[in-house]
Amino acid sequence: MKPTIYLATQNKHKIEEIKDLLGDLFDIHTVFELGLSIEIPETGHTLQENARQKAEYIAEHFQVTCLSDDSGLEVNALGGRPGVYSARYAGEPKDDAANVDKLLFELSDSADRSARFVTVLTLHHQGQYISFEGEVLGDIVREPRGTQGFGYDPVFQPLGNDRTFAEMSMAEKNALAHRARAMQKFKSFLAESEFFSFQ
Repeated sequence: MKPTIYLATQNKHKIEEIKDLLGDLFDIHTVFELGLSIEIPETGHTLQENARQKAEYIAEHFQVTCLSDDSGLEVNALGGRPGVYSARYAGEPKDDAANVDKLLFELSDSADRSARFVTVLTLHHQGQYISFEGEVLGDIVREPRGTQGFGYDPVFQPLGNDRTFAEMSMAEKNALAHRARAMQKFKSFLAESEFFSFQ
C-alpha cells in the first residue's frame, strides 16, 4: 500500500508538475480535498522559510504528511529579484502576465540577462521536516515565447537550450527544471533512508 501525501500548495500548475514528478511513489492528494478555503500563509523572507511555513501550516492544521514547494526566479542584473516575491512581483492579486511585463521592463536596458530558477521542497512526516533544493541556470529572453507552463516560463531559456520552458512539453521541462532537480534529491533521499517508516 502506497503512503499518502498531501501537496501543500494551492497552485494548480505546480500540483500538475509535482504529480508528474512523483509518479506512483505516493497516493497523492491536494489541500483542496482537506476543505482548505483560505490561502496558505507564506510570509517568509526566503524560499526556504516559505516552504517550511507552508508545510508546517498544513501539518499543524490537518495532521497529515505533506510536501510543500516554494520557487522563485533570481535575476542577476536585478540583484536577485524577484526571488521570494516572484509570484507577486507586480503586486496583488497574483498575475503571471503582469509579473513578466514588469520583469522585461526592468531588464529592457540590461545586457546581462542571466538568471536562475530555484525550488525548495519541504517534507513533513510524523513531526519531522526535511528540505531539498534544486536550481537551473538560464537567461531571460527579450519577449515571451511559447504557451506551455506558467509563471516566468515564457521568458526563461535554460542554458544549453534554444527554447524557453513555455516552448517545451511538461516532460521536456521536467527533465531539466529546478523543481525536477529538487524532486530528484527527494527521491534519492527516500531510496537511501528510512525516514518513511509507515506502519
